[in-house]
Amino acid sequence: MEITIKFIFFSCPKKKCLNKIEILLSYFHSFLFLTDKIKYMGLTVFSDEYYMNEALKEARKAFDAGEVPVGAVIVCKDRIVARAHNLTETLNDVTAHAEMQAFTAAANYLNSKYLRDCTLYVTLEPCVMCAGGAYWTQIGRIVYGAEDEKRGFSLLGKPVLHPATQLEKGVLAKPCSRLMTEFFRKKRD
Repeated sequence: MEITIKFIFFSCPKKKCLNKIEILLSYFHSFLFLTDKIKYMGLTVFSDEYYMNEALKEARKAFDAGEVPVGAVIVCKDRIVARAHNLTETLNDVTAHAEMQAFTAAANYLNSKYLRDCTLYVTLEPCVMCAGGAYWTQIGRIVYGAEDEKRGFSLLGKPVLHPATQLEKGVLAKPCSRLMTEFFRKKRD
């Protein structure tokens, strides 16, 4: 907001500028009021699709860095508290999966090893290692995009997640899958 006001201030005469700032501030206050009203009604401004798109942005960063394109964000009370993508090649560390990086970042940000009030959005179904990490963080909810038919935790056939963790599958599965397919096709060529 400050950058916008400064831009407007330097691009217009003083009288017009004050009017534009007042208009902007009134829009901003209206938006805050509307956001509070929507939350009060039991709805949310941001959806699972919104946060999965944020995870996809992280996956694209991994893709551009030559990493397997998996991205993750952790959300707590409608705020993204951690963003991460695979860093296994960069760090030469097989445990540097997007989810593990996100768990660490969120725990540090929240100053808590437990993430009970948080949701993990990840572009690919977590592997058994990451599902185990999710168990220990006691994360409240996991939402993933594409299924991992080779290494996903659901292949184990046993409960791996914490009993209180809710699971949502297939959010934006097609774009998540497409990115993985494109990465491995490019790698083969």
